[in-house]
Amino acid sequence: MPFENSRLRSTTRATTRTTALALALTAVLATGPAAAATAPDHRSDGHRANGLRSDGHRATQDALRAVVEKGGLPGVAAEAWDGRGRWFGAAGHADTGTHRERTRAEHFRAASITKTFIATVLLQLEEEGALSLDDTVEKWLPGVVRGNGNDGRAITLRRLLNHTSGLFNYTSDPEFADRTSGPGFPAHRYTTYRPAELVALAMKRPPRDTSGTASYSNTNYVLAGMVIEKVTGHAYAHEVRRRILTPLKLRETSFPGTRPRMPLPHPTAYSRLHQRQPDAPVVDATEQNMSWLGAAGEIISTTGDLNTFFRALTGGRLLGPEATRKMFTTVPADAAGWRYGLGIESVTLSCGVTVVGKTGRANGSVSGAVGTADGRHQLTFNINGDWLGDASSYVGVVEAEFCGARNGQGAP
Repeated sequence: MPFENSRLRSTTRATTRTTALALALTAVLATGPAAAATAPDHRSDGHRANGLRSDGHRATQDALRAVVEKGGLPGVAAEAWDGRGRWFGAAGHADTGTHRERTRAEHFRAASITKTFIATVLLQLEEEGALSLDDTVEKWLPGVVRGNGNDGRAITLRRLLNHTSGLFNYTSDPEFADRTSGPGFPAHRYTTYRPAELVALAMKRPPRDTSGTASYSNTNYVLAGMVIEKVTGHAYAHEVRRRILTPLKLRETSFPGTRPRMPLPHPTAYSRLHQRQPDAPVVDATEQNMSWLGAAGEIISTTGDLNTFFRALTGGRLLGPEATRKMFTTVPADAAGWRYGLGIESVTLSCGVTVVGKTGRANGSVSGAVGTADGRHQLTFNINGDWLGDASSYVGVVEAEFCGARNGQGAP
């Protein structure tokens, strides 16, 4: 299970599966045609919505309300595209002190959705003949993956991208986790980490056997970012901007590097720092140096930009047919119901619809970009709080949007 979600597991098996599915569902998006023009915001039943859908996505709006009222989260914003137009809905607040509402213009930390951008660049580099996914990590980063049974000579770039490398997830190191996303976060929120430091932390632990299933590890994508820099001679953020953000005009998407502040407008990011007590204090985690995730999760974006990115990805604007096939070829994961591709995740919903895309979690922010593989229907959402509350509320948002009445949630 991805780090963003793994520390939120319930103590019971049933709840664990619900939680895994919940954030897997909030996790996967593919896209197609360009977004339709947006109508002015209007209010319905106390919540904001805009777009061209006359039905108002009632089931999805109800599910968003449940995230706040049943799930106990501060606020949630979502944008959907189904071929008939674009719809935006929200519930709760961007700031609980001022009761400022969530809006479509808000930027948020999309965290591990960064991985899809990184995988896309590596696949483009393979198309250009600059590398092969069958290259070993050792070829590009000699001596970096060594020690305690780790061997870069036995790990290909493909295995980094689909999480079958077996490399220890450095963000699961207890001391590191305490400093970056636990009680030690307030004292370390501005600390800068170098990619080599993060990989070295992972090398202190032996690899795990992944012969049966993929095992999520942020270490894989820190290494993938290092490979991009070695192959191109440029920072991975530069390559993503040049190859993806600029051509697609994703003007609201950025790589902050070590800069801790968010572009305006943005919601307040509320975090309980993985403390499970019902009365655990809530911390404002909006400002943070994301170098602790780097190529594994530093990106900032908006619901509209992420929808545009995934539409372009599935629509063949970023990759050719063979590279697209590789990206969406999945392997079983170690989390129930999940499958991993190259920078993407996949899960089948209760109504039989399979959605693909990516989830992400940073302190105070949980995001998902999910959609059908043909790009005809998609959803991106962000919650500006990072504790689970009632996990069924997360499931409800995606189930309502993609299953609607078939899931007993009423007509969409």
